[in-house]
Order: sequence, then C-alpha cells, then structure tokens
Amino acid sequence: MKYRILIALFTVGFAYGQETEVKPYSFDVNYTYGSILEHNKDISHLITGHPTGVILSYNRMTYGFNDWEARYNYPDYGFSFVTQNQKNPNLGENYGLYGHFNFYALNRHLMVRIAQGVAFTTKPFDLDKNFRNNAYGSTLLSSTYIMVNYKQPNIIDKIGLQAGISLVHYSNANVRAPNASTNSFTFNLGLNYQLDDEEFPEYIPKVKSRYTEPIKWNLVLRTGVNESDFIGLGQKTFLIVSSFLDKRISHKSSLQVGADLFLSPFLKDQIEYESIAFANQYGTTGDEDWKRAGVFVGHELHFNKNAFVTQFGYYAYYDYDFEGRVYFRGGLKRYFSESIFGAITLKSHGAKAEAVEFGIGIRL
Repeated sequence: MKYRILIALFTVGFAYGQETEVKPYSFDVNYTYGSILEHNKDISHLITGHPTGVILSYNRMTYGFNDWEARYNYPDYGFSFVTQNQKNPNLGENYGLYGHFNFYALNRHLMVRIAQGVAFTTKPFDLDKNFRNNAYGSTLLSSTYIMVNYKQPNIIDKIGLQAGISLVHYSNANVRAPNASTNSFTFNLGLNYQLDDEEFPEYIPKVKSRYTEPIKWNLVLRTGVNESDFIGLGQKTFLIVSSFLDKRISHKSSLQVGADLFLSPFLKDQIEYESIAFANQYGTTGDEDWKRAGVFVGHELHFNKNAFVTQFGYYAYYDYDFEGRVYFRGGLKRYFSESIFGAITLKSHGAKAEAVEFGIGIRL
C-alpha cells in the first residue's frame, strides 16, 4: 500500500510538472477623444482642437505558470498601435508602436495599462516649413501612455466592452531641439475580443516565500545623443558613469544608493553660446564647468528578468545652473545574466527631459 501511495504521488507531481503553459490572447480597440494639456505655456498656440485617435492592442494573458505572474495578480502583456490626430495643422498626426502591461483589480474589472514605445509624427519642427511646432523637434518620438479602464469581457459571446481615460505623452527627450512635448488627456470607449475557443486554465495560486539577496555593487555606463534647447547648436554624444549599491529585499523590490558622473558636451556649447549671446540676461561668463556629479537613491520593481527603474538624484557638484539641482531617472532594465544587464532610461528635471540613456552594466 505504501508503494502505491508513493507511485500515485509521483505520478501527480510529474503530471503537474509537465503541465503545458497556456497563454490565451485577446484584442481590444479603443476610440479616444480629449485635449492637449497646457503643461508648458510655450505650447499654448498648438492647442486648438480636441485630439482624436484609435488604440489597437494585442494582449497575452497569464495564469501563474511563472511565479512572477501570480505576484502581480496575473497581468497581461502585449503590443499596442496608437494613432492620434492632434487637431492642429502644425502638430499633424502621430503613429506609435508600444509594448505594454495590463494590471488588474476589482475582480479583474479595473484594468491599468502602462505602455512605452516609439512614435512617428507627420509634421515635426522645420525652421523653414514648420517653425511653429516647438513641441516635436524630430520625426521619431519617445512616447508613453497610461490607460485606466473598466473592462467587462464576454458580454455578447466573446465580445466585451471597456471604457475609461488615457494619458498619452510624446517627446523626443532632447535628442533634437526644440522639445516642449505634449500630453493628451483623453476619454476612451472600446471593445475587447477573446480569440481562444478552448476553456481558459485555472489561475495557479501564489506561492508565498521570502527572498533576499546580499548587497551588490553595480557599475553602469550610459550614453546617447542630445542637444541644447538653443536651436542649431547641434547634437552631442554624452557619457554617464554610475556606481551604486543595491539590496534585493523581496521577489519584487530592490533598493539602491549611488552616484553619477555626467559628461554632457552639449552643456559646454550652451555655456559658450549663453556667455556671448545672453551674457547680460543669464550672467553666464563662459568659465563654468559643464561636468556634473550627483548622488541618488533608487528602486527596482522586478518582473522576472525585467525591472522598472526609478531613481531620484541631487547634483552634489553643479557649477552651471541647468534646470535645477534635482533630477529623476526612470525606465526599463533587462538582466541578461546574474551579473550583466542592459537599461533604457529617461533622465529629466521635473517635466523637462534631458536625455534618453542607453546603458550596459555589471552587478557583482
């Protein structure tokens, strides 16, 4: 009898271990209508109508086959295509492609989507043909949108309804001037459609366990291109050296403390230009140091091998005043192994972006 029990337990365990991961998928389409927010008085002349658009999305549903899925209440992940008519002849239309996560609450009726991607604008700034568009200095833009929806699937067979609000942000992150950016607040109404015919799997319960790691040392090199707000000074390559300690305190979270060294040649050109063209207005002498150094604290929110990074910093060495002494960094991180990672982050001062950073780092 004892052996029969052992054989039965082994068989059940083997069958569970061999359970095939199932990821049903769905589509949703939303019509949007709203307004461009005047976050910067310099774009007031561009707010002349109510932007309309369409958000088309593909979603993969999760059920806990991977441990991280249950920790976040079984989110969806997928891709979105967004079109938006800005209802202004100088702004034109934007077309964007995004990766996104959908998070759920209220018995999975409340959906919060966070999406990051790249958009193409049809009418960027042009000194001769479109000088009034001081929001978009380049054809390609960094874009983020956040959607909060009430979602009811399967109202009529596989067709459901959803409605809510969205915030869509477009900026070229100072890759090219000008870069006043836009933020559109919109209402959306849409349909969702489940594509799978088979029954959905049961959600696999979350396994409660504690997880920590020792303190680790990190070194990161970040680079990219950006440009002064003074049009015509040209794009410059920058280098940022970051060193920090991190402590993994749970499956979800890590805490950080560290320092940055900023080598930003665009500031060297800006200092020289201001000292000549605006010496009386800004008080710039031309002898200011364009290098900066800062200290920061940060947090990582882990999703399997990916993480959302947020860091708040303060310039400890700051010889030239550029957008204030407090800075923010946020973005995505991917661990290629236990010790090697890559990151794409946005560095800003409040709502004013300075650069998109592409980084590679080591964690020991």
